[in-house]
Amino acid sequence: MNVIVTAYDPHWPELYEQEAKEIRHIFGDELVNIHHIGSTAVPGISAKPIIDILLIVKDIRSVNNFELWFRALGYKKMEECSIPQCLCFYKGDDEITHQIYVLEQRNQNGILCHLAVRDFLRCHPLDAYAYGMLKTQLAYQYSQDIQGYRKGKEIFIKELIDRALQWYRS
Repeated sequence: MNVIVTAYDPHWPELYEQEAKEIRHIFGDELVNIHHIGSTAVPGISAKPIIDILLIVKDIRSVNNFELWFRALGYKKMEECSIPQCLCFYKGDDEITHQIYVLEQRNQNGILCHLAVRDFLRCHPLDAYAYGMLKTQLAYQYSQDIQGYRKGKEIFIKELIDRALQWYRS
């Protein structure tokens, strides 16, 4: 898989809203909330052009009832998700365009991590810039190695999560 990081695209929020509208329609009352997360949700930050979406549902077991609808929208289920107690879906064949992370409303720690990091980066432009620069550098260095790219971000992300959670809770 090619690793491509681009400058912020002001159309990313629109792409999220279009997808969120479809998802809201599918899940109805089972959906507790939906959020645009990840770097494409942070204005000005360089990012892989993949719209990350967090779905918070009442009961994660109910998601199986919606898989046909996901497929109709072009999503496929990831066999392995790196996030505990989460279901992951992606859209796109050659290049992924959207990723969905489904968490149950009881998973407050998982939800908080995603939202705290997004909001921290939105409120701390220098940290967002540093993160964008790191991703740009790693994409250049590991342009054909997604695992190398991810590994290169690990320490920064761990520290970012810790700082974001401290900030969010204060």
